[in-house]
Amino acid sequence: MAFDSNRIGSNSSTGGNGSDPLGIFAPRDAPPEVAATARLAERVERSVSRVIVGKSREIELMLVAMLCEGHVLLEDVPGIGKTTMAKALARSLGCTFHRIQFTPDLLPSDITGTSVYNQQTAQFETRKGPIFSQIVLADEINRAGPRTQSALLEAMEERQVTIDVQTMPLPRPFMVLATQNPVELEGTFPLPEAQLDRFLIRLKLGYPDEDEERTILRRFKEASPLLDLEPVASAEDVLRAQHAVRKVYVSPIVEGYLIRLIHATRNHETIELGASPRATLALYRTAQAHAAIKGRGFVIPDDVKVMAAPVLAHRLILSTRTRLRGRDSTAILQEVVDSVPVPVETVA
Repeated sequence: MAFDSNRIGSNSSTGGNGSDPLGIFAPRDAPPEVAATARLAERVERSVSRVIVGKSREIELMLVAMLCEGHVLLEDVPGIGKTTMAKALARSLGCTFHRIQFTPDLLPSDITGTSVYNQQTAQFETRKGPIFSQIVLADEINRAGPRTQSALLEAMEERQVTIDVQTMPLPRPFMVLATQNPVELEGTFPLPEAQLDRFLIRLKLGYPDEDEERTILRRFKEASPLLDLEPVASAEDVLRAQHAVRKVYVSPIVEGYLIRLIHATRNHETIELGASPRATLALYRTAQAHAAIKGRGFVIPDDVKVMAAPVLAHRLILSTRTRLRGRDSTAILQEVVDSVPVPVETVA
């Protein structure tokens, strides 16, 4: 059952401009920062779309993760444009960027940095690693060993890095974009559940259709448009937008719907381990960010439904019988979402 936003609008509970005169979803006016956030998202999406063809939804989800101070796992076969999308986002935001190629011989110090003895000063000096960037691309993250993968955990969760006994904060905003190939398993180390849970959103880009592929050929015929991409926003703009997203209002009606959705994952017969409280908070924040990108100062059930699969699917552990039947978590999650009533009648 889908949330009928047109029906709500016809009952004068929400207007097309984001108002809510009946006070059902938003008993107050939207903060002025929300409109600025929507304009920021539009500029960045338009900029990234100059390079990436036909992936507006995926670009939007990456922006949601950025506004929530979260991280993204791009999971798809090689050659789809995962690395190019990450580079285009960094260039569009005017943020510092560093790409780390994960290999089996990569060490944790290659990511975080190390202490080096300076013979002239007779002291140890800290040399920061590539993790000290605002946007970090962890390319083919599952090719590095578990010890090296774990070097990212402190950075992703606490926005800080400890080298020897010295703890240093990471620059803000900070975002990890990790890529992995789900098909090729030789020489790879699957991400443990604890590390998967650190990623706010998991994305799959998929192949372009015929028209999109023709556009790609023509767009990249002479040179990559990535080389001419100029920043359309600054790091300060992103920080202000991150602060504005937290002000997006979530009514008790929508809160209740979100919680029922989370609990349904824990009680579904095909799911061995459902969404955690961390997943609840992740879905809550991404719904706020999605509403802000759409120019609304309040969350509607549709925001929760749109963000459910990207936020929750990779956090669920299916039962052994379900996996043997070849079913994946995204399909199961869709069943869960369809089984939870949307609060339409309550609004009407």
